[in-house]
Amino acid sequence: MNISSFLISIPWWAWILIILFIIAVRDIFQRKHTISHNYPVVGHIRYILESIGPELRQYLVANNREELPFNRIERGWVYASSKGENNYEGFGTDRDIYSHQHLFVNNAMFPYKVDDFHPNKEDYAFLPCAKVMGEFNNRKRPYRPKSIINVSAISYGSLSAKAVESLNKGVKIAGAYHNTGEGGLSPYHKNGGDIVFHFGTGYFGVRTEDGNFSMEKMKQLVAENPYIRAIEIKLSQGAKPGKGGVLPGEKISQEIADIRGVEVGKTVLSPPNHKAFNTIPEMVDFIEAIAKETGLPVGIKAAIGKLDQWEELAILMKQTGKGPDFITVDGGEGGTGAAPPSFADHVSLPWVYAFGDLYRLFKSYELTERIVFIGSGKLGFPAKAAMAFAMGADCINVAREAMMSIGCIQAQVCHTNRCPSGVATQNKWLQRGIDIPLKSERLAQYFKTFRKEFLEITHAAGYEHPCQFTMDDIEVNVDDHNLSKELSGTYHYSKVEVPFNGMQSLKDCHHLGGKN
Repeated sequence: MNISSFLISIPWWAWILIILFIIAVRDIFQRKHTISHNYPVVGHIRYILESIGPELRQYLVANNREELPFNRIERGWVYASSKGENNYEGFGTDRDIYSHQHLFVNNAMFPYKVDDFHPNKEDYAFLPCAKVMGEFNNRKRPYRPKSIINVSAISYGSLSAKAVESLNKGVKIAGAYHNTGEGGLSPYHKNGGDIVFHFGTGYFGVRTEDGNFSMEKMKQLVAENPYIRAIEIKLSQGAKPGKGGVLPGEKISQEIADIRGVEVGKTVLSPPNHKAFNTIPEMVDFIEAIAKETGLPVGIKAAIGKLDQWEELAILMKQTGKGPDFITVDGGEGGTGAAPPSFADHVSLPWVYAFGDLYRLFKSYELTERIVFIGSGKLGFPAKAAMAFAMGADCINVAREAMMSIGCIQAQVCHTNRCPSGVATQNKWLQRGIDIPLKSERLAQYFKTFRKEFLEITHAAGYEHPCQFTMDDIEVNVDDHNLSKELSGTYHYSKVEVPFNGMQSLKDCHHLGGKN
């Protein structure tokens, strides 16, 4: 009997035993994984279950209100709204309405009545911003956003080409704007939707070869792309304030490298600080220079923590009459890209606390009327938007909600380049499932449904436009923040100051790393 005949004669169940034996031998002699070494073959079940754990919890274990960052009810509402399906719920709410931070909108006895000649009679989703960007500072090209809900800063690179194109075509249909994110203006942003050009410390799209800001490239970009309506300078973002943007190397294709001016396959770490300015006065001068050269409104985006430098900005704006035309407040709960858990979980305030602190500061200096305030941080739901407008927001930007409207399933693997829906990956095969005409219609339908329901809530409160909401129109269950204490008050002591002479002194220390 030859070898081939012998192999053929082995029954199938014996082959299974042979394969399991080989795996067992391999497990015993490897030292990388303790579980599989101690429990050959069987230990692999643990790793399999761990790998599919998020999916099991998402679809089988977690209840409708339990998941984060967006629960099943929230995702279902976005999906149904984007498809024009029934997004109602029956038999009453299943939410615990006595829970912390639950919102209540105080309705009027008689709702606002839309007469036959009202704009919303003709267009149920017509809901523009009540303020004009750049009007106070007399910019050459002021801009009033046609929609109070818009696409937030998500870069091409973080998102796929088809996803960006779908979003841009969708905002054109919906009459909204599309923030480019800090990855620069790509060909997929050029489909007719209004653009807010956003750049951060990497100056992608408007940078010199040595990584500095180029005013000439900025002027050229605006001149060649008239659908750029405003410019946003990112100081920090909610997911990782005080840390530059991160784009993993596996997401950087040749096209992305060309747009950004970086190397293919090499992780891009934007610096935490701007090179174009270092102080508040320098930042204001930088804003004014860009506005003068481009004629566009210029604003800033930031996550909020300490307020001392914000107060310095407010004082300077009050004294000079200069400064940003709009401010985008990013909540610490945000983030579509890669971020260390320590930053995403703990650095910067959640949107509601951050915005309240900042708005109160600018209100004390009588500056709120000249600034368009934009909220960004899980506000893509009508009731949350009502809260935001009652607190002083003029527009909201949505990122993850927009991603869900075009197919995102909250797999939470945005940073791995393995997004199963093709939304947050550069993998061409995974992107094949995105039908751009269909997805752009869904983004537009989500925005229109959102504006319609937001208007209905507004009318129920007796108002015509959400800008009329006041702080007294919204009630919230509160059991912390305003009642919380600083650590010194909780533990009844203050930390003794640690002597520190700069990072270089630590590096130069001869005890560093136990060298001596």
